[in-house]
Amino acid sequence: MDSSEHEDEIQTLRQVLVAKERHAAELKRRLGISPLSEIKQNFTKGWHEVQCSNAYMRTSQTLGDLNRRVTSSNLYLTASSTLEEVGRSDAYKRTQETLSQAGHMTSAAFSSMGSAIRNQFGEMRALPYSNSGSNFSMHHSLSMPAMRNSPSFKTFEDKVENMKDKVMGRSNGEGDHSATSNNTPF
Repeated sequence: MDSSEHEDEIQTLRQVLVAKERHAAELKRRLGISPLSEIKQNFTKGWHEVQCSNAYMRTSQTLGDLNRRVTSSNLYLTASSTLEEVGRSDAYKRTQETLSQAGHMTSAAFSSMGSAIRNQFGEMRALPYSNSGSNFSMHHSLSMPAMRNSPSFKTFEDKVENMKDKVMGRSNGEGDHSATSNNTPF
């Protein structure tokens, strides 16, 4: 046989294979077997074979024995009892409540800060530039003393300081708002 005969035979075999695959797909469709159901069936069959294997059965039995030994040991029973007592204690409940409140306050503070930043930048964007012909960047204009002393910037600065105090757990009268405390990071 020469190479063209081999190629013809390969092509014929491919055509026969495609025809048989189409026929099988049509039979599956008529029987209501979808690709997803085939995958599920193959997975279920494979999992069943794993569960019936000697290795799985030995491992399962060993883990079951280990679980029984651990859960019946004095150390486990004592630790379990202690954890239940801790969970019912007032100190645990207060700590849990405090941490929950702190989480809610922190979330509210960040949300408030985001709104404040968005509003302040919106106000700053709306301000006309006094040097319309110059090449000053927004970064440069924010660092200028005139901008830092503007009412918008002061309001924004107050909101950030207020949020910092809430997160740090200070009430309105407890925070030190002196010039030196404004330079400390969050």
